[in-house]
This record gives sequence, C-alpha cells and structure tokens, in this order.
Amino acid sequence: MADNYLEKKMEEFRANTGQKSRRGANTLTKLFEKNRSYRGYDNSYVVRPDQLRRLIAVNTQIPSARNAQLLRFRPVTHEEAHKVLPHIRLGGALRDLHLPFEGTEPRAFIVICSATPTPDHYVYIDLGISAQSMLLQAVEIGLGGICIGAFDREPIKEALSLPYEPLLVVAIGKPAEDITLVEIGAEDNHNYWRDENGRHYVPKVRLDELIVE
Repeated sequence: MADNYLEKKMEEFRANTGQKSRRGANTLTKLFEKNRSYRGYDNSYVVRPDQLRRLIAVNTQIPSARNAQLLRFRPVTHEEAHKVLPHIRLGGALRDLHLPFEGTEPRAFIVICSATPTPDHYVYIDLGISAQSMLLQAVEIGLGGICIGAFDREPIKEALSLPYEPLLVVAIGKPAEDITLVEIGAEDNHNYWRDENGRHYVPKVRLDELIVE
C-alpha cells in the first residue's frame, strides 16, 4: 500500500512539474526486447489460470480485421499440459538438441482456434496480432512464451475436446534461457543457433535493409 501511495505521489509530482515518468519511458521498447521465442522454462513456476485469462483478455481490446473477431481461445494449465506436449515440436533449426530439454518443457498453453471452419486471410491477420499481443502481455507480467505452428492439429483438437479448428499453440511460462539478438544482412543465414554455454542467438535483419527507398 505504501509503495503504491508513494508511486502515485511521484506520478503526480512529475505531471505537475512536466517531468516524464521513468516507469513509462521506453516501456514498449523493453517489452519488444524481452519478447523472445523461449524454448526452455522453469518448471518450478506454475502459471495460474487467472494469468492465462489475463493474456486472453487482450483480445477484447486489440484490432480485428473487419471486426469479425473470429478467434477463440482455449487456456491449458499444467494439469492438462500432458495433452498438448506430445503433439508439439520446438527448435526446428536445432534438431540435434531435441528441444525442449527434459525438465524445461512448457507447462501452460493457449490454443488459438478459428470459429469458422474455413478461415480466410483476414483470420490469419488477426492471428498474428493476437499472438503478439498476448506474448507482450506475458512479458509485462514477468512471463514469456513462444508461438508454435508445428503441432499435430487433430490429436490436440481431440485431446482438448475443442469445438473449433486449432490454428496456433502459444506456450506460456517463466523463461529459463538466455537469448541474444544478432544483426545480420538480408542475404545472410536467418537460422538461430546456440553456443557451447547454451546461449541462444537469433539473427535479425538490420533496419537499413528493411526500409525500401
């Protein structure tokens, strides 16, 4: 209570004196930096149902193509993780490592589904916006995740008794690995890799080569 009171007073002080809030400075930039695709998690941390619900709640605020809002979401807590884990694949570029390592598997998921049996490209536009928004919200509350497109749809649909077609699986948890971004040219190798210490490196095309003039 005291911390919240002092924080509010500092915000009022900054507002009255024209100072910018330190808490708000570069907040979105920091979320982007921390929002990596994590393939290893701290299994001692249990993601709660209310946390998954909070992530799904962002979909009541974000844009939707034609405002159709055709995505549906199935939270999967640690009690049901065994229904999903056998049917997902991680680390396609590092097959020899057989990721995730034993004991670091994701133990919570959000399965994103389509409410229409024939999703068009507008639904997939929504899918990208939704997944990114939920992952950013996850980072904000101290968690992390990864979008999993490599999964067996029918077994997951059956195991979770889904009334809709699953489009994407988003794993959520407390990250347990270090990830570093590496600047590359557009024609360089885009595959991620790991060093002998287990640090994960992800190539990203430099800004100047993303801009078309």
